[in-house]
Amino acid sequence: MTQEKKTSRSLKRTAATLLLTLTFMTSGAAAFAADPADPTTGADAVASASTVGNTVPTLLFSDVASGFWAEKHIYKLASEGIILGDNGKFRPGDSVTQQEAITLALRFMNVTDQLTADAKAPDKLEVSAYFKPYIALAVKEKLINPDEEAAATAAGEAWGTKKASREWVAKILVRALGREDEAKSAAGKGTTFADNATISAAARGYVNVAVSLELTNGVDGNRFDPLGTVTRAQIATFLSRGQAYVNQSYDNVYEGVVTSIGNGKMTLYTNGASRSFTLDSRTAYFTSASETKAAQSDVVLYSKAMVIDKVGTAAYVEITDPTPQLETVEGTLLSSLSGSRLLLLVNGEPVTFTYDNATVFYDQNGQTIKPDSLSNDSTIELKRETFTADKKPVIVQVKSGIVNKSSKGTVESVDTSSKTITVKEESGNEDKLVLNSTVKILYQGQVMELADLKPGSVVTYTIKDNSLISLEVTQSVERTISGSLISLGNGKLLTYKKSDGSYGTPLPISQNVQVVVDGIAAPSLSDLIADDNGGDQVQLTLNANGEVTKIEVLGRQAEKLSEVSVVSYDKTRKLLTVVDTDNNPYVLELDGKTAVEYNSTAPTLSGLEALLNTDRKITLTHIGKRVLSVSVIYQYEGNFVGFDSASKKLKLTDSAGKTRELAFTNASLPVYIYGQASATLSSLKAGDPITAVLSSNQDVVQSINVKTTKQFEIKAVDTTNSRITAVSDNLTQTFYVNQATLLNANGAVIKVTDLKAGDFINVLFSGSTAANVQQVKLTYGAVTQADASSVTLKTFDGSVTTIPAAGAVKVVRDSGTSTSLTALTTSDHVVVKKAADGSTLVTVLTPLERTYWRYDSVSKEVYVKRSTLSDTNIRFSVGANPYIHQGDTTLTVQSLQENDNIVLYFDGDKLVEIVKQ
Repeated sequence: MTQEKKTSRSLKRTAATLLLTLTFMTSGAAAFAADPADPTTGADAVASASTVGNTVPTLLFSDVASGFWAEKHIYKLASEGIILGDNGKFRPGDSVTQQEAITLALRFMNVTDQLTADAKAPDKLEVSAYFKPYIALAVKEKLINPDEEAAATAAGEAWGTKKASREWVAKILVRALGREDEAKSAAGKGTTFADNATISAAARGYVNVAVSLELTNGVDGNRFDPLGTVTRAQIATFLSRGQAYVNQSYDNVYEGVVTSIGNGKMTLYTNGASRSFTLDSRTAYFTSASETKAAQSDVVLYSKAMVIDKVGTAAYVEITDPTPQLETVEGTLLSSLSGSRLLLLVNGEPVTFTYDNATVFYDQNGQTIKPDSLSNDSTIELKRETFTADKKPVIVQVKSGIVNKSSKGTVESVDTSSKTITVKEESGNEDKLVLNSTVKILYQGQVMELADLKPGSVVTYTIKDNSLISLEVTQSVERTISGSLISLGNGKLLTYKKSDGSYGTPLPISQNVQVVVDGIAAPSLSDLIADDNGGDQVQLTLNANGEVTKIEVLGRQAEKLSEVSVVSYDKTRKLLTVVDTDNNPYVLELDGKTAVEYNSTAPTLSGLEALLNTDRKITLTHIGKRVLSVSVIYQYEGNFVGFDSASKKLKLTDSAGKTRELAFTNASLPVYIYGQASATLSSLKAGDPITAVLSSNQDVVQSINVKTTKQFEIKAVDTTNSRITAVSDNLTQTFYVNQATLLNANGAVIKVTDLKAGDFINVLFSGSTAANVQQVKLTYGAVTQADASSVTLKTFDGSVTTIPAAGAVKVVRDSGTSTSLTALTTSDHVVVKKAADGSTLVTVLTPLERTYWRYDSVSKEVYVKRSTLSDTNIRFSVGANPYIHQGDTTLTVQSLQENDNIVLYFDGDKLVEIVKQ
């Protein structure tokens, strides 16, 4: 595609996900005619126009990406009905033919109401049947001269299907704008393009005018490329820019001032009246000053805007002037008069202003108030609109006034930087309280920090002479505070130090307090480090009663020493001497709280002590002299690089990118891969994640465990022996999980008793041992929307959820497999889950339409009537809680009646949903 070179308006290109752009159809308007012979529309438009009476149909332009250089112009002209899509695509790079360009130009001129079915195109010009009335009208409107066009058409060439050139489109566009005389005046003037000599003499004036109006520029290399073809994206841009020079008064285009926006609605004051439009996710927002998309939040109240309407919905909104159309009047309030009137003293003269229910009143803190809250002698700033003769006040702001009050309200927000608290009173008014150095926030007799005050807390406060003089929290909500841990008071009372070094008020610890320490499964209070100088940096969650319900360790002052060598260990004094790789010595102390790890499923301090012999390599963490944890290095983890059988060396790369070379002595080094009975070193592939297990002397590799991940459906759980029987790839397998970390779908630690038959799990094996087991979340629902980046479902619990694509995508249905979510339709019922490799797996449930017969409560089976005499598929087991419903109404299987038409949905052989028709 030949692209317009960038101008000062900066046609920005960005790579983005596919965007659903929309085009609406209106019956009876030629500009939106859904004729299958018209290549400016398509099959989608025909189908939409014939389905539902007043439904607003849309075309999905799946080939116009967000950030596409012509996106704004495509949106605009598609919304106006000047150019449409084709089978769900816009085809931005397709070339435009001459008969198509003429059709678009006539729509642009808004003269298609003059089309007559029996109009005849000039015999000299060969055009397709559909376009003949358009060509006849183009001749009448002097867009084309038949003799001129015939002379430029080669023998055997059809004029209508000839691809439109850039200089020819410039001529048509200039004529459509009524600038023919300007083009004639500029005909003798050369252009500044490097290929000026190749521009036809008859076209040069049109090119000059088109360039001067910035409708078109050029292509790379300062060329105009006069005979180059014009794409659909380019002609949409030319026509869209051309609208700045004409007023065609399209029936669905409104220009005016935005008087309200929000809650899915927008009101525009246009042509002396207010007009409301619906806003939805398909509404496109742009500004006149930019080619890139804007957001609804960019639309400023009382700014000027253009709205393109489709059956009451704003398809396209363009901010034409962001400046609010308001003027400001300042004065002193003399009195609030009856009849919604204010009497102000303005420049020494009394002036009356009449307001209405739409006028918004603010106090000096910017919070909304009621009109009767205004005090005489207050300085008032009144903003009134300038776009009507009434000049109605829209904002009344108190600039200064005296406030004395005691009140109660709920905290809406807290701004710690400005020390400002927004409180909504019980009456509905809002106060913005500024905390000064003399006011302390009190809660249960204790001073509370501003950062600890959370929205939702109930407070009482007093203001005197506009200043806050007291603030007390009468009802708190869950809140968090941060600091360093000083003591835990036998698990009853927690003491912490604030960031400024002062001590916080001791806090009671809840009996069910949750402790979170990164890297420790199911930690308890005993895993926390409380110390006056080196305690854990923690975030404390407090409930409404001020009890600590959660302690999360954010950081530790501990120092980590990796791969140090033991010099000596004094078991009596528990003194450990080590040297690091630079031979720097450390003398450290172990105690009963030191966490230990070595090649054992139940490591103990005494067991560790037996291993702390000279030259033993270990990794440890410590605070000062106190050792927090010791890990004997008995294995290395990383990605397999390769091996040398001659020198018996194995290479792997660890997570830090360091390549290790490890020795092995056994030519038949054991390699363990889950599911492979006799793996060898040759079974390994570069990049495989492995664990190299060392000998007791740490000098050679004695075995290799390969990490693999598989997904299973649990069939049985032996909780006594921590053993699971599960199915994967139609194979039933049994494995132990006693050494595995067990997690639920959200990543929280669980017990083996929390696993049950029917659960899907992702299992990480280290060799043949399960190291990590995580439950897989299954989301069942009906597809309401799908694009390349996400799928939206109405789930079995009635909620609507959007699931983003994570990594690779696989959509599986009976007819085959796809790798894009766009393969889904709104008729699909699906289950979404994460595959073992982290990708998104969507399985389309298999539907079966049948007539209901009866339910056997003993066998828990649903019986349906035979579809044919040979049909034996008539009974289905009702498993664990299938979703049975009619529309949004949940049913029981007992409520189904004989001869009800039902659709059964299956996930594999499991019945998961029954829909009553």
